[in-house]
Amino acid sequence: MTLSRRTFLKGTAAGVAGAALMSDLAAHLASAAPAAGIHVGARQDCFGGSFEAAKRCGLDGVEIGVGRPAEKLHIADPAVREKFKKDVRATGVVVSSLSMDLLNGNPMATDPQAPAWLEQTIEAAKDLGAAGILVPFFGKAHLLAGKEFKKPETDALVERMKAAAPKAKDAGVSLGIECTLSARQYLELLDRIASDAVGAYYDIGNSTGAGLDVPADIRDLKGRLTMLHFKDGGNYLGQGKVKMEPIAEALKAIDYKGWIVLETSCPSKNAEADGKRNTDFVKKLMCLSA
Repeated sequence: MTLSRRTFLKGTAAGVAGAALMSDLAAHLASAAPAAGIHVGARQDCFGGSFEAAKRCGLDGVEIGVGRPAEKLHIADPAVREKFKKDVRATGVVVSSLSMDLLNGNPMATDPQAPAWLEQTIEAAKDLGAAGILVPFFGKAHLLAGKEFKKPETDALVERMKAAAPKAKDAGVSLGIECTLSARQYLELLDRIASDAVGAYYDIGNSTGAGLDVPADIRDLKGRLTMLHFKDGGNYLGQGKVKMEPIAEALKAIDYKGWIVLETSCPSKNAEADGKRNTDFVKKLMCLSA
């Protein structure tokens, strides 16, 4: 289920061979890809924003937003993507993933524009060499009413994700559903969608806050995780309520290979310093080389 950049590049090399710029970018990504099976990325507000800052923090990748609601998303503009490609070439830090935060207010299940936005984002992810797309369901987009799925919204979501999944698979991009769900609920939803291009984007901070058994969920989601968000409220990783060691043990037990993306806070108000501290913590936790 998890897709590394190397897997992406192998699957798309033939499709970009005729385009010189994309070939150059693909070659650069291949040479810059981390050797370890687990890569550490972060959302831009967690380390200072620039790719240069990400490199100084020791990050492998950056999760970037797709923009606000519009007929054509910000990330769908080739000129916008070219700037990110230049950052990748200059720093060796790649685009790990694209985050469709706009879907929290304009739900994938119900907004008439959402399928087109997802299609634009899939094309952008392919162009940027991103491994995956975060498809979130929070706020008005939440899939649960109490502890049960909202049936009309969930039924509509399943059909829309089924329609998008082949496009994502052809592009070599995973679609990661993020909602505060137990492993059982995730599996129920993913089994209905029935595509290996769609999986769970699991957030250990949100799930801990909801009282879920995070290590057990991770074990139960073996082969169905696209990426993970690491955060712990307003704390540095390892300093709050999230029990990090059992989570690391669970990830090692399922032989997880893919992205851990920081969605961490900045307690000191120095985003770069805090980003480096959290990056170093994850690398030590997961026994990754510095």
